[in-house]
Amino acid sequence: MENIIVVDNLTQDYGHGRGVFDVSFVVKKGEVFGFLGPNGAGKSTTIRHIMGFSKAQKGRIEVFGLETFSNYYKILDKVGYLPGEIALPEGLTGWEFIKMMWSLRKVENKERLEYLLDMFKLDPSGETKKMSLGDKRKLAIVTAFMHDPELLVLDEPTSGLDPVMQQRFIDFVKEEKKRGKTILLSSHMFNEVEATCDRIAIIKDGRIVSEFDTSDITHNENKNFEVVFKNEDEFSKVLEILPKLRKNTIKIKQISVKTFDKDKLTIIIAVNDNDINALVQMLSDYSVQSFKQVKFTLEDYFMQFYREDKKFRLEV
Repeated sequence: MENIIVVDNLTQDYGHGRGVFDVSFVVKKGEVFGFLGPNGAGKSTTIRHIMGFSKAQKGRIEVFGLETFSNYYKILDKVGYLPGEIALPEGLTGWEFIKMMWSLRKVENKERLEYLLDMFKLDPSGETKKMSLGDKRKLAIVTAFMHDPELLVLDEPTSGLDPVMQQRFIDFVKEEKKRGKTILLSSHMFNEVEATCDRIAIIKDGRIVSEFDTSDITHNENKNFEVVFKNEDEFSKVLEILPKLRKNTIKIKQISVKTFDKDKLTIIIAVNDNDINALVQMLSDYSVQSFKQVKFTLEDYFMQFYREDKKFRLEV
């Protein structure tokens, strides 16, 4: 499958640990690629290089087979770019801004424009200066995609949108994927990444710490179960023996205690699919009040990399 975006060992060091370092990934034709991390992790810096707005200190960045910094003007006609920070020119109405963007792109697709205005419920007649943050975001979405580009580069695309419009944007991304578009979605919101992306890269402190197929999360063979006990004695006994189960006669190969709460007499147990029956067999000897699976989510996986980090805030 053709690579539409290639980022190969991108490094841009701003000093004091800020920047991106040896970042590498590809986005293939027709896929939605998620770039997940908190604000300040390096997502927007990477995207500025992909768009050709910045020249890398080291590394290779290509879009449609072209090095981006030298050829950004050749790439823009095929790209719909939605920046994280929206800065609209003052002194224009929304309609005047749309016509200006039509003129710059030399593409006038009225049918596509009407579709987008209706999709995002935008009336562009007002002045850009007086628009709400949500309407400014909607106007940016409309003008970024009204020329029906092959590649969508989205940097925190739903920032400023209300929950209804956030869901509508997720639906829009899904529809664009069905139409064969290639999409890079940079976000710190788990729900929109998990709902739309085929593959995901997690970035921390300017470095890629994991890259995986979204299906690896949704179809993970390791499951979490919440077990609530009827009394403290039973809770304590099981908590004590769980680490020893790999050595006993039951022979559970992959099992661990994720968390436990003595006050609630609850243990969260992680176990492999192949060992679930053996776990149930073991627990049948104890007084269990409830036993249920806890869904493993993208947030759970992400937090394995960020659990000790207190300097960020994520949204779900």
